[in-house]
Amino acid sequence: MSLLVKSNARGRTMVELGKGELEYVGFAAYRLSLGETLPICAGDKELCLVLLSGRVSIKGEAPGQGAFDWDNIGDRQSVFEDKSPFAAYLPPGSQAQVVALSDVQIAVCAAPGFTTEAKSEKIAAFGSSYSPRLIKPDSMKRSVRGKGANTRYVCDILPDTEPAHSLLVVEVRTPSGHSSSYPPHKHDTDDLPHQSFLEETYYHQVNPPQGFVFQRVYTDDRSIDQAMAVENSDLVVVPKGYHPVSVPYGYESYYLNVMAGPKRVWQFHNDPQHSWLLDL
Repeated sequence: MSLLVKSNARGRTMVELGKGELEYVGFAAYRLSLGETLPICAGDKELCLVLLSGRVSIKGEAPGQGAFDWDNIGDRQSVFEDKSPFAAYLPPGSQAQVVALSDVQIAVCAAPGFTTEAKSEKIAAFGSSYSPRLIKPDSMKRSVRGKGANTRYVCDILPDTEPAHSLLVVEVRTPSGHSSSYPPHKHDTDDLPHQSFLEETYYHQVNPPQGFVFQRVYTDDRSIDQAMAVENSDLVVVPKGYHPVSVPYGYESYYLNVMAGPKRVWQFHNDPQHSWLLDL
């Protein structure tokens, strides 16, 4: 199976992960025109709506939690602006309408609404049912990772320090000519505290949009080993294995990561063949 999901040049759905391709992670990205409405139905999933660009209103209801109404949110026109996004967390059973107040790009990130971990430590901390909430840009932690040509800029949208059942969401901007998710690392083994099992998707954008980046997904035994030329709005699926990204000169990279697994902990393992790079 190809791990590269190509984007659609036209239509409301920019790109979507096929049903059943991953056990824990779901993903779709949409483009909306002014006045267009996107219906949202969470079902048994929890959702994180990430406003990539434009302005929207989000109205709906969550069972046992009542109605929510977030009007006129969003203040960036591109994912390449030096700004954090607006996002919204919706618990299982939620139904909502997203109304575009301008041209909009929005991502819908999904994961199981209940996990083993959610029934233990996290329930003790946050309760058995999380409430819908607007995640404002000023609440998100921003950081710089790496050094030299490995520098990239990270924004934690829904990290494991914030309440959710299984969903983790982060976005990363990588400058021209730099590498990212590098040295190669993986999180595909349930071996805490050394490593956690998390599936992942990478939703990519490129600036200028006619560009491309390279991403490789590979395992130690090379049962998976795919190197891909990834274009604007494409999606890369990471069921397991290492997954570095390389950005050619002249182009900037943006990607939105969605991760989920049986335990909501991000603990990764570097490829020992390349771990020497950390000493540079």
